[in-house]
Amino acid sequence: MAGTCDVAIIGAGAAGLGAARALSGHGLGVILLDARDRLGGRAHTVTLGEGLPLDRGCGWLHSADRNPLAPLVEAAGFAIDRTRPAWSRQSFDLGFPKAEQEAFAAAFDAFEERLEAAAATGEDASAADCFEPGGRWNPLMDAVSSYYNGAEYDRVSVIDYARYVDTGVNWRVRDGYGAGLLALASTGARAVLDCAVSDLALTAEGVAIETARGTLHARRAIVAVPTPHLASGRVSLPREASDKADLAAGLPLGLANKVFLALDAADVEALPSDGHLFGRTDRAETGSYHLRPFGRPYIECFLGGRHARTLEEAGEGAAGAFAVEELTALLGADLGRRLRVLGETAWGQDPYALGSYSHAEPGRAEDREALAQPVADRLFFAGEATHPQAFSTAHGAWETGLRAAREVLASLGATR
Repeated sequence: MAGTCDVAIIGAGAAGLGAARALSGHGLGVILLDARDRLGGRAHTVTLGEGLPLDRGCGWLHSADRNPLAPLVEAAGFAIDRTRPAWSRQSFDLGFPKAEQEAFAAAFDAFEERLEAAAATGEDASAADCFEPGGRWNPLMDAVSSYYNGAEYDRVSVIDYARYVDTGVNWRVRDGYGAGLLALASTGARAVLDCAVSDLALTAEGVAIETARGTLHARRAIVAVPTPHLASGRVSLPREASDKADLAAGLPLGLANKVFLALDAADVEALPSDGHLFGRTDRAETGSYHLRPFGRPYIECFLGGRHARTLEEAGEGAAGAFAVEELTALLGADLGRRLRVLGETAWGQDPYALGSYSHAEPGRAEDREALAQPVADRLFFAGEATHPQAFSTAHGAWETGLRAAREVLASLGATR
């Protein structure tokens, strides 16, 4: 790795890939570094036992009607499924009668109205402060938060939450969001994998980058790694960027894990295609179950927040066992004993991710914008945690990569 380049991109997830794509065609020498042995970061499609493409990380094109990745992925030859998700519905009304579903929806709407009003005051607080005291539906709302914030509402900033922009349109990539993202990877950048970065220092010419394979000197560097790596000092930043570690600490990664369960052939027709179940409605420690995505013979299970972390710490197999137990209680012992665990994720224990996606802690809503600011016109920052409105999403990460690339080009006087 000893050598020089024009631009080094540290982190080859959606942000890094977006930056590399935006920098191509400008006559610059670009090197893309990642500690993993693959591209994509937290976007990762795998094919497991049944020949099914499964997204271990991001799986939904959120705000798909304005998501910049949707047309790009489709143009790359990936079919997009526009079936509306059934997240708020309970198939067969199992354990969650229609009247209770309506009551929950009304309670959630009222909660979000209180949250918007609280954010409008400009005084930041915990989103959980907007709960109805002792409210029947507070635990289930916390469960939902754990899936899409990666954390329960007591850990989420009111102001940050209110800034998230969601058009309510959500699509999926039939052959995998992670696979679709990889199809967009630029061939103009040289990718160096299995190459962890440990230290960055500003020099008169640019940035010195200490890697597992030696020192690389770049005129400019884009840092696109998960916030825990900055907060913990795993990637040591120069003195001029000393505030970035604290900013990253205010934007920790929550945890959202998945379990994939194969259905026996005899059980496939018993469950609706693209159906949905909540495991329980009276506690936050429950799963959200997507039945037969795309009509395929499996169930995709979502587990988040503190509960997901507890299951991770219990060891491999604990999440799968929990999901099977909840589904058995809903669907019956006969079907439950035929469920087979295809795989499960543990993003919190993944040494390269250390979590799933960011949320701003109460009082830290302004940290996203501050973390995104360049340092000395040589060091630039990207990643979903730096997006003001689409944080926690792959398309948000991609957009920050494009933004960082524009900043780099402007600093080099190559703005075309």
